[in-house]
Amino acid sequence: MKLPIETYGQGPSVVLIHGMGSAATAWKPIIPSLAKQFKVITLDLPGHGRSAYSPMQSMDPTSLARLVFKNLSDIGVSDFHLVGNSLGGWVSLEMAVLNPSEVKTVTALAPAGLWLTPFTSRYPGEIALKMMAGGVGKIAPSLLNYTWAKKIGFETVSPRWKDLSYQVCLDATSAMASSTGYFPAWDALLGKRFDKQISSEIPITIVFGDSDHTLPEKTCQERSLAPAHSKWVILPQTGHAPMWDSPNEVLAEIFETTRIKL
Repeated sequence: MKLPIETYGQGPSVVLIHGMGSAATAWKPIIPSLAKQFKVITLDLPGHGRSAYSPMQSMDPTSLARLVFKNLSDIGVSDFHLVGNSLGGWVSLEMAVLNPSEVKTVTALAPAGLWLTPFTSRYPGEIALKMMAGGVGKIAPSLLNYTWAKKIGFETVSPRWKDLSYQVCLDATSAMASSTGYFPAWDALLGKRFDKQISSEIPITIVFGDSDHTLPEKTCQERSLAPAHSKWVILPQTGHAPMWDSPNEVLAEIFETTRIKL
């Protein structure tokens, strides 16, 4: 399956992998800064953004990791850093397991999969967000001009929802509304978790926000499941999309992990 891919800038390759119900547009706040030092590669996972959903494509994190490898290979990219958010963070970790010779580093922002007890059913709050986004998708450009609408849509995602730009909110709402791969991806991770070993030669940084209500600390941030050599960072006043709430801090962690000077 061919995924839509965009590239920005020149330098060492860094691949950005978005989360479930999101799209490559989620990375807009940090792409310009990264593109000054890297060749930035973004993609849309199946059924997300500009990528069509195919029932023939398995949506579990390991299968998605293989799919991303294939698409990167098709454009001649075989040596790269990874940055992933939520499901994309889990996919990034799986990629480091599958083919460590191609993955230089991993920066996982609020990665999914680090839970002791795997989910056995869809998470009610996330289902509600998906349904709400689908219902307001067409009128979102107008609705997001109102503070009350922005609050309803983003208060649980970001403690700094008031400061999120109109474009970030519009992109996120549009991505969720159109994500035909959202529920297939949810169903594909049921009963699963990430608990594999990754070579200590691959630097790994795991970043969570202290206000992540999507993957809360008590149930979804189990450090014992992360590779033992991982650097673990908690950012203040930050929710499930750290690149929105704390872009400068996220950039600093990416540059430190990749050992590229900002």
